[in-house]
Amino acid sequence: MILVMGATGTIGSEVVRQLAARGEKVRALSRDPATARVPAGVETATGHHRDRASVEAAMAGAEAAFLVGVFGPDDGAHDRGLVEAATAAGVRRIVKLSAIGTGDPRLGVFGTWHLHGEEAARASGLQWTLLRPSAFASNTLSWVPAVREGTPAPNMMGAGRQGVVDPRDVAETAVAALLDARHAGRTYTLTGPETLGAHEQAAVLADVLGRPVPLHDLSPQERRAQLLAAGLSEDYADGLMVTARFIQEGGNDVVTGDVREALGRPARTYRQWAEDHTSAFTRG
Repeated sequence: MILVMGATGTIGSEVVRQLAARGEKVRALSRDPATARVPAGVETATGHHRDRASVEAAMAGAEAAFLVGVFGPDDGAHDRGLVEAATAAGVRRIVKLSAIGTGDPRLGVFGTWHLHGEEAARASGLQWTLLRPSAFASNTLSWVPAVREGTPAPNMMGAGRQGVVDPRDVAETAVAALLDARHAGRTYTLTGPETLGAHEQAAVLADVLGRPVPLHDLSPQERRAQLLAAGLSEDYADGLMVTARFIQEGGNDVVTGDVREALGRPARTYRQWAEDHTSAFTRG
C-alpha cells in the first residue's frame, strides 16, 4: 500500500494516477474523499495534514508514503509531524514534496517552511527522498481567464527566469522514488531543461495557441494587494513578496539534470506542457 497525501493537488493527483496506471495499491488522502476524482481501484481516506490522528489512521498498513504538508507559513510543525506519523505507523519509505531554494537565506522565512520536514526526514531512519521542484509549468493556468478574454494576464515575477518544470515530471520522479529504494537518501532539485521568464513563457504559449498572450507586469504594490485580495494573511503575502524579489534578482535562474538522473530521460519543456494543455486556454 502506498499512501498519497495531497491526492487532489497538482502533484498528488498525478502521483495517484501514475501509481494506479502501474497497478500499484494506492490510498489517496483527501479532506473530502466523496468529491475526490481518483482512478478506479484507488482507496480513499479522510484526513488533513494538520490533523495528526487522521494522518496516522491513513498510514496504517502503508509501506510507502508521499508527504505533502506545507501550504503556508504555519505548517512547518505539521510537516515534521507527517514524518513522525509515518515512523510510528511502520512506513518504510517516504518521499517528501519540498521546494527549490529551501534553506537559502535570501528567501527569508519562505526558505524555512520546508526545513522542519526535510530535517525530520533525514533523521527518521526511514528510506527518504526529498523533491525540490522549481516553478510549475501549470502556474500559467492562472492566466486562463485573461487569455480567454484577450486581456493582459498578471505577471507576478517580473523578468525573473526560472527552471520551469512540468508537474508530470515531478510526479513521475515521486513515483520512481516511492517504488525504488535506489532513490533513497537523495535530494532532487527538479527543473525543466531551460530557464524562462514570464514573457518568454507567454511567447511560447502565444505560438502554441496562435494568438497573442500579453502580460501586465505588476508593481510590488499591485502584487501585494492582489495577494491580500486572494485571502492570504499579511505574513504569507510578505513572504511571497520576498520570494518574488528573489526570483526577479535571478535566485531561481537554475537548471539541473536531476530529472534526467532520476528518470533516465530529459525533462519536458514548457512548450510540451503548453501543447498538451491548449484546451485549458481555449475552451469555454
